[in-house]
Amino acid sequence: MATPPPASPPLPAHHCPRKRPAASRAQAELALPSPGASLVHTTSAFSPRADHRALPGSPPLPAPPRCLAASSRCQALPACKSDNMALVPCQVLRVAILLSYFSILCTYKAIDMPAHHTFGGSWKFLTFIDLVIQAVFFGICVLTDLSSLLTKGSDCQEQERQLKKLISLRDWMMAVLAFPVGVFVVIMFWSFYIYDREVIYPKLLDNFIPAWLNHGMHTTVLPFILIEMRTTHHQYPSRSCGLAAICTFSVGYILWVCWIHQVTGVWVYPLLDYLSPGAKIILFATTTIVLNIIYLLGEVLNNYIWDTQKSMEEGKEKPKMD
Repeated sequence: MATPPPASPPLPAHHCPRKRPAASRAQAELALPSPGASLVHTTSAFSPRADHRALPGSPPLPAPPRCLAASSRCQALPACKSDNMALVPCQVLRVAILLSYFSILCTYKAIDMPAHHTFGGSWKFLTFIDLVIQAVFFGICVLTDLSSLLTKGSDCQEQERQLKKLISLRDWMMAVLAFPVGVFVVIMFWSFYIYDREVIYPKLLDNFIPAWLNHGMHTTVLPFILIEMRTTHHQYPSRSCGLAAICTFSVGYILWVCWIHQVTGVWVYPLLDYLSPGAKIILFATTTIVLNIIYLLGEVLNNYIWDTQKSMEEGKEKPKMD
């Protein structure tokens, strides 16, 4: 009769498989790539080093990067579409626009014009007020970009709260002042200029204001503000608040023009000398209506640009998910 094979000796105690600690399993799950994770994190999760750390008795896996934990918070802050700007990032472009406005303002104030020495000075002209609005607006844009870079990756809630306030101020100024007033100045100036330049910009001013400065005040405002709208998503206020704000600005400027005439006896714009009191009222009312229409146009244009962009981005993501 064949003898049975000898039984294998029992394994030592230190060779018995141990149950992996719960903490290691949880950390290993954190190391697995999520659908929204980057390619770098996906590769590192399945690298030999990651598999080695998953073995029993291996040191614990490192915690996931802080940037992934804060991804939802970072996505809440609007970012400019620098990818769509082929050569110049939008942050650098804003700085260049701001410097150009500073140059235009300094050059204009340095001109020794008789109108600058009368009551109201340069502030009686809507063109100068618009230049100040544009310079302040792009200054806030540059300050917002700097604050966003400085607070990037920071966990300070107070800094984030201040940054959101700055973004809200930038968006409000874009919606209520920068876009409506800037577009209004360009449209009205060149409309009257083509019809009869003497009623809005007499030839006498050519002796004081060079052609490039004239275009800097009445032409480049429109492309600059359209570039800003195209590169950055701005959150518009409620329609009632926005229209009330633009009406307040319009009525305030009309009262300012009438007060200057009351003090000096001279209208700011030669066109008003040829109009009757009733025609002036109609002109002032039409001006307010046009400003409101431009405000609504800016809101529609802003929504169209960014809704279209959102649809394009969603269309690019669908093939990747499939």
